[in-house]
Amino acid sequence: MILLVHGDREYLRGPGEELHTDLGMLTVPEDVEPGQTLETHIGEPFLVREPRGPDLFNHFERTGAPMMPRDIGLIVGHTGIAAGEHVLDAGTGTGVLSAYLGRLGVEVTTFERNADFADVARENMRLAGVEDRVDVRTGDITDELDDLREADFDVLTLDTENAPEVVREAPDLLVTGGYVAVYSPFVEGTRDTVEAAREAGLSDVETFETIQRHMDFGERGSRPSTAGVGHTGYLVFARNE
Repeated sequence: MILLVHGDREYLRGPGEELHTDLGMLTVPEDVEPGQTLETHIGEPFLVREPRGPDLFNHFERTGAPMMPRDIGLIVGHTGIAAGEHVLDAGTGTGVLSAYLGRLGVEVTTFERNADFADVARENMRLAGVEDRVDVRTGDITDELDDLREADFDVLTLDTENAPEVVREAPDLLVTGGYVAVYSPFVEGTRDTVEAAREAGLSDVETFETIQRHMDFGERGSRPSTAGVGHTGYLVFARNE
């Protein structure tokens, strides 16, 4: 898949597919390459660009509120997830986190309880080009824990209401030194996760609220944007010893 860009407009298309807009029509060539400029039948130019993580975040079909790139960045930074490692994930949703990790060369096994959501996530993995690295499974991870205990995952990532239950099993799921990363939109669930991590004997338990502020630069001066507080949720990290 490639992006066709004209000003602030972006369209995700594949080779051989057509684009129809008020700027005209064009057919994407089979041999299209990033950096090319394609013109519609009325001469309007579209730049061809290869999609990156943030582009996929904007163009994935959504089944709910996806994890924000800033949260994903903290997860990668705090756990050190790297190419060749194996991540166990639950709460796939739209699949943004799984896609980002897959593009980093990480093997991901992810569980989504809603069958329709899982189908959408599989299609999103295809769009991201990571369907060979991300295994989207339909079901509740808690029903599969017995079969997952011997897999020795490097990182466990959770975005589910039953995260504390899974965190209690983390020592049997992770390699020595492996990390847990749990995202929660509510502080109550975050506290339960912290308590579960402590009960499980995990170390380095840390909790962060992720807030990001945009900056406005104008003639009168520079200041943080007043268009919202930029809160997304809470992240709990812990390590298996």
